[in-house]
Amino acid sequence: MEQVLETPRVDRRTARTRKALRDALADEILATGDLSQVTVTAVADRAGITRRTFYSHYKDIPALVRSIEDEAVADLSELVRSISGVTLDELERELGHFGPCPGSEEVLAYFKRDARLFGALLGEGGDPAFAERLKDMVRNVVQRRAHEGFTPIQMSPVAESVFDYYLTFVISAEVGVVVRWLTTGAREPVEVMARMMTALLFVRPGDLYGRPINFDVPAMAACAAGLEKELKNVS
Repeated sequence: MEQVLETPRVDRRTARTRKALRDALADEILATGDLSQVTVTAVADRAGITRRTFYSHYKDIPALVRSIEDEAVADLSELVRSISGVTLDELERELGHFGPCPGSEEVLAYFKRDARLFGALLGEGGDPAFAERLKDMVRNVVQRRAHEGFTPIQMSPVAESVFDYYLTFVISAEVGVVVRWLTTGAREPVEVMARMMTALLFVRPGDLYGRPINFDVPAMAACAAGLEKELKNVS
């Protein structure tokens, strides 16, 4: 006879308390304008619980923040991994009708569900390290996949540097757009933002001004390699 495993019961009271604490933390950050000024007493009062109850869940405010960020990084890493599997052909098809990169709506929907909290943590008075953790997570997830398709000749030392800086640029830009969206109230619907962020990846210099500039990246890398060699010979 097949054994049926029971799903662990969810402690609804704990879930409600932690949700109340997350909401209260967001309110306090936005009210004080400075995460470092947020106190256990203030958060507990806003959440409608006692300090003792707070301490039964978290050691202090940094522990609460860390718990929220750890959970977000873990959840988002799985969603970003799905995006990293998208091919250029798939992207091209989506861009043909201003569609979103597959998986991007799921990422934005995750942020949207707790937009006030994430906006507070990623905003000016929040935790500056959170955005950096998100960038590091994205790089760790996509870097290997992003290298696929390059030949050894293409990935010369200089070309590797160009690629590394490009990846840094793209990740910083995309995370920056998400932060901007959240800290300005996440006004645009998820569907609109997903399409916009996908399109922004392919905007060339001058496109917004009606004067597109085509740029030969391989030629630039070759030129940089030649200059680097020349400088080494001089030194």
